[in-house]
Amino acid sequence: MKLYRFITGVDDSEFCHRVTQALNKGWQLQGSPSLTYDATRGATICGQAVTKDVEGETYSRDMKLGDY
Repeated sequence: MKLYRFITGVDDSEFCHRVTQALNKGWQLQGSPSLTYDATRGATICGQAVTKDVEGETYSRDMKLGDY
């Protein structure tokens, strides 16, 4: 089974920690990060797609992807 997540957040160290945590759980970067500016919040927002292959599991919409 292949899983997909798109991690988003303000461009700060917390966002980097979330992506780093995913990488250390076996997720792999998929493409380049995305950046946009939220004028209402006055903040740059980042997004990074990650994927992971999981053997022996069947996909279900009830899965909490961050647990894998």
